[in-house]
Order: sequence, then structure tokens, then C-alpha cells
Amino acid sequence: MKKNYFYNLLLSITNILFPIVSFPYASRILGPEGIGKVQMSSTLAQYFGLIAALGIPIYGMQEIARVRHDQKALSKVFSELFSIYFICSIAVTILYIFVISYFPYFRESYTLFLYAGMIVLLGFTTIDWFYSGLEEFKIIAIRSISVKIIALLLLYYLVRTPADYRYFLFITLFSMMGNNLIAVFYLHKRTQLTVRGLNLRKHLSPLFFIFSTTMAASMYTYLDTILLGFLSNNQAVGLYTASVKLTKIAIPFITAASFVLIPKFAIHTQQNNQKAHQELLHKSWHYIVFFSIPISVGLLVNAREFILVFSGAQFENATLAMQIMAFLPFFIGLGYFFAFQILVPMGKNKEMLYAVLVGMVVSLLLNFICIPYWQEKGAAIANLITEIVVSSVYLYFIQKTFSFKYNWHLMLQSLVCCVLFYPIAYLLRQMQFAHLVVLVVSIILSACSYFILQWLLFKDVFLLDTVNVVWNKIKPNKTS
Repeated sequence: MKKNYFYNLLLSITNILFPIVSFPYASRILGPEGIGKVQMSSTLAQYFGLIAALGIPIYGMQEIARVRHDQKALSKVFSELFSIYFICSIAVTILYIFVISYFPYFRESYTLFLYAGMIVLLGFTTIDWFYSGLEEFKIIAIRSISVKIIALLLLYYLVRTPADYRYFLFITLFSMMGNNLIAVFYLHKRTQLTVRGLNLRKHLSPLFFIFSTTMAASMYTYLDTILLGFLSNNQAVGLYTASVKLTKIAIPFITAASFVLIPKFAIHTQQNNQKAHQELLHKSWHYIVFFSIPISVGLLVNAREFILVFSGAQFENATLAMQIMAFLPFFIGLGYFFAFQILVPMGKNKEMLYAVLVGMVVSLLLNFICIPYWQEKGAAIANLITEIVVSSVYLYFIQKTFSFKYNWHLMLQSLVCCVLFYPIAYLLRQMQFAHLVVLVVSIILSACSYFILQWLLFKDVFLLDTVNVVWNKIKPNKTS
């Protein structure tokens, strides 16, 4: 499990670094308008791609984990789910083309939306759920990192002027789909795709609940950008994109443990091994709280520097939206913990559906109310409140059906250890350093102060265990 976590963490760090390196360049070249166009088209396509996915990435990971030691069953289950995904991708692509062709809103950038449709058409090639179910996170990490490096080189080579926003879309598509196509090409080494003796119908009932949950969740994870485009303009979409990308940049790191542990939780639940399940939950809870709170406070305190350094002066008006969403890493981290480490392994698909339906209603109401008045700031308010509501409803259902002792004091402990973040940033600003210097030095000093206070004041178990593991790895061996 440690190796799996390492590779998933490596992938998460890459997913963090990629936008850090790519978005500042793209935003300065394309500006809010160009970024808004690309984001609007790719977001709409990703929304339809979610419809085509039918919940298979989550459901498939669990099913593959259960049959991974039986090659015949493995091939059958994979073939069934792959076939369903393929059929849905074709059907939804037809729907997508109809929508962008019929509604006048899409005519101005019709070609852009048409190109983005490749996300929908090739959605069935997304088979990382298969490798995740086998716990082959090394393969996933190597493929994804390689594609991102190529995409980065293409970005610097092709995107040179504001008119190159189409190239930016193509590069975005490549970074998303290139990894999938490679995975399909090497699939024959792990299993065989068959069309004989398949039973697609048996998967439809569990997929229905996961699909419904995914669709409802997508209403507040994707439609905020889409509604902002409809109710406002591309400029607001660009500003919102800058703020939400920076706010969510660390979320892959926070949720890394969640995805690695899904197969483990599925197996423990199947074997009714409650003790092992509880132990993993406690470790995961500590990990999420330990990192998500200082990251959120850091984003709040240094929002302006983040925007200016990574997006440029054209995006400075996105600062307040970013501050509003600063605690998204914390609430999304809790949401992943409640949903994918407790509710999903327990088969509580109805409860998850109810939670995200509530979130969908809250999100739609808040977006329609707030966006006309406050544009990207209104979308940010709706985003934050929705995540809080969804996590709260998750917790409500868990408390009714599952016994787990939450160490709530860890939250207060982490907040206390963030006490020096603002004074550090304030003093650096008063010294009138460059924005990049303020940001880098503030992050380093804040991180050091956080770890030192966790060590000295609270003797945090997670931190002490990590230090001991690292020390045992690097200390010289004793010779007799």
C-alpha cells in the first residue's frame, strides 16, 4: 500500500505542478477572454463526458478490485463495463452535437465546442479505473506524467499570441486523452477484451445510483462555469477559472489517499474486516485534516500573490473569488473521505445520491441568485456553500448508519498551528518584496511554522510517525 500511495502521491504532485507551470504562461498569453473561451467549451464537453461515463470510473474500480485474482472473471467484468462505456460515449456524443448545433449560444464558437467534443467521443478510453482496481498506480503515474510533460512542451511551442486559444484547447484535449489512448494500447498485457457471454444488465442497477450521484454532483462541479458563461461573459469565466484552478490546485494531493484506499476499503467491507477498515479511516482522517487546513489558510492569506504570480495583473480582480473559495480543499477533502471511504464501500449509494441532489438544488439556486449580481464572486459563493452542504449531508447519513469516532480536535489543533501565516505574509508585504518573493517565502516560512508548532505544541502522531519513517530510511547503518 505504501508503494501505491507513493505513486499516487507522485501523480498528485504532478497534477499540482502541471497547472502551476502551464497556466501562468497560458493566462498571460491568452488573457481572461481566451482562457474563458477554452474553459467554457472544455467544461461543457466534460459535463457530457460525465454523462457518458455512467459512474463506471468509481464502480469499475471496486468491481475490478473484487475479481482481480480471477483472470476469467476479470476479463468478463472489464469487457462488460467497457462495452457499456463505449455505447454510452457514442450515444452522448450524438446528443452533444445536437445541443451545440441547435442552441444559438454556441454558434459564435461552434468550432471550438465541436473540437472539445472529442472528450465525449473518446470518453470510453478512460480506463484508469481498471488499473486502479488492480492497484497498479505506478503505471498510471508514469503514463500521466509523460503525457503532461509532452503537453507542456507543446504549450510553450504552439501558444504564442492571444489568437492561439485553439491550440491551447488542443493541448488541453491531448493532456486529458493522450494518457487514455496509451492505456488502451497496452491493455492486452493485463486482460482480454471479449464480446462473448457478457451480461451488461447486471451492472445497470448499481450504475444507476452512481450515475445519478455523479450527475447530481456534476451540477455543482461543472455547471458553475457553464452557468457563469450563460449568465455573464467569457471575461468572468476567465477570472473564475483562474481563482478556482488555484484554489483546487492542491486537492489531488489531499485526496490522493482516498483513491489509493478505495480498493482496500472495498476488500475490507467484502470481508467484513471492521478493525482494518477503522484503522485505515483514522489514518486517512488525520492525513486530510493535517494537510487541508493549512493549505486552505495559506490560500486565503496569499490569494492576491497567487493570482498575480500565476495569472498576471489582468486577473487581479479574481482575488476575492479565490479568497471566498479558499477553504474548498478542506471541505472537498472531507467530502471525499465521507463519500469514497465510508459510504461507497458500504454500498450506501442512495444516501450519496440524496446528498448530491441536495447539493445540486442548493448550487443551482445560489448560482442563479448570485451570478447576475456578483458574477465570478457569486459563482465562488455558490461553490463554497454547496460543498459545505454536501459534506454535511454525507456526515448526517454516516452518523445514522456507521460507527466512527472522529478526532474533531485535530481541526482546532491545525487551525492553531496556522496562527503565524498572516503575520508572516503581512511583514513580507511591508518589506515591499516582489510578489513572487512574498509568495515563495511566505509559503516556506508558514509551512515551517506549522510543522514546528505541530511538533512542539501537540506532538502530532502523524508528523512524528512520518519523521521516524524518513529518519529510519536515511540514517546510517550501524556497523559492528
